Amino acid sequence: MPALKLDVRTSPVSSPDLVTFFIKGSPLPAGVPASEFDGALCSTVLLRDKNQRTIVVGLGDKDKIEADSLRRAAGAAIKQLLKLGATEVALDLAAHPDHVGAAVEGAILAGYKFEGFGKDASKKTRGVLSRLQVLVKENELIAARVQARDAEIIATISNSMREIGNLPGNMLNPAILAEKAQEIAQGRALTVKIWNERHLKRDGFGGILAVGQGSINPPRLIVLEYHGGGKKEAPVALVGKAVTFDTGGISIKPGAAMDEMKWDKMGGLAVLGILLAAADLKLPLNLVGLIPSAENMPGPDAYRPGDIITSRDGKTIEVLNTDAEGRIIIADAIAHARLTYKPSAILEYSTLTGAVVMALGFRRAGMFTAQQKLRDAFVAAGKATGELVWALPIDEEYKEAILSEVATVKNIGSREGSACASASFVKLWAEETPFVHFDIAGTAWTTKPPAHLEGGATGFGIRLTLAALRAGLPV
Repeated sequence: MPALKLDVRTSPVSSPDLVTFFIKGSPLPAGVPASEFDGALCSTVLLRDKNQRTIVVGLGDKDKIEADSLRRAAGAAIKQLLKLGATEVALDLAAHPDHVGAAVEGAILAGYKFEGFGKDASKKTRGVLSRLQVLVKENELIAARVQARDAEIIATISNSMREIGNLPGNMLNPAILAEKAQEIAQGRALTVKIWNERHLKRDGFGGILAVGQGSINPPRLIVLEYHGGGKKEAPVALVGKAVTFDTGGISIKPGAAMDEMKWDKMGGLAVLGILLAAADLKLPLNLVGLIPSAENMPGPDAYRPGDIITSRDGKTIEVLNTDAEGRIIIADAIAHARLTYKPSAILEYSTLTGAVVMALGFRRAGMFTAQQKLRDAFVAAGKATGELVWALPIDEEYKEAILSEVATVKNIGSREGSACASASFVKLWAEETPFVHFDIAGTAWTTKPPAHLEGGATGFGIRLTLAALRAGLPV
């Protein structure tokens, strides 16, 4: 992805395409009838004056405007301009200085599109955003530059994780993902440790090994440490599922839409993105990110329904369905985080269940935690970033659905309440450590892109978590 030049200034230079923001109910631009543009959120109208193109984008009703309104509107405008071949764009934010960061995020996120491998570059008509100017009043320049800089860091890293996330299974397996994590972390204040299959066996990671043993591509555990806080300060642990491709294993999935299982790694990429951004933003806290990665395939060595697996901390799992593999590798990683790092909290991200999609659709992730303060913190962070979450129960009654007669637990329960039972499964390995599970199965990617974002991986969870961490996680 080409580097972006970001300027925060009081007036535009070099005649960029211009984006202005319109509050519903304001006087319409000259010559624009109400039948063509009413200022609804993300609605747009294109104006031309000689060589100047201006996109007017709606923010909706004045009393409903918030940070995410600017983020989504800026993204919608950028998408429209890039389709017209634009490369340099200016955002007129003089009337919205408090939301410069959100607008810059929206613009950069909208500027990313996975181009794939089959197109002739000379025939591409979509522009590539090479310069973004942010226009504010002179007395707002210093604060706006801080907002814009941080937003650029976060959105650029999010796009990098989306790019990796969109790679198909034949181009990204667990070993390649581990190599990419090491490469990207170089030059940053991050320590990276990789467990290969020999190390996993030595240290008792029975879950990761079991899920990965059916594939010719062996599993990995990727651990990243960031030390921005005090030496004696307990870290926050982040665990992210990275199944680089999920066939379901022996309990094989239906063929329809199985190609989308290349995005079963997005929980792990959220964790990687959070650690990268924390280092670049120099956050004053300690973090450890754990990314268990495997490819879930059928084969002569694949794990089977009926198998009993011993996890990292000795708990046992009765396998009833090999397509419920994510929770098995997550269990190992959570146990390792708890035993090795004694974290103040464990945050876990996974495309875990179809049930959460049935419950919440594609706009919100399911959030499961018994800690009210953590729940409130992430609800607030979700509203600020547009990465919305909805609290679902993780109470003791759901644990009953996963109890096994021959092991500590079984990896599936009944269909009723299965998102909650699955959350209770992974929570078991956190034990008494404050724990939040994010089921991002409905939000990690989109095949029906909204007005402000292109299709494919979304990077969900990165901006949400960074907002919560920067606000001060209540642990």
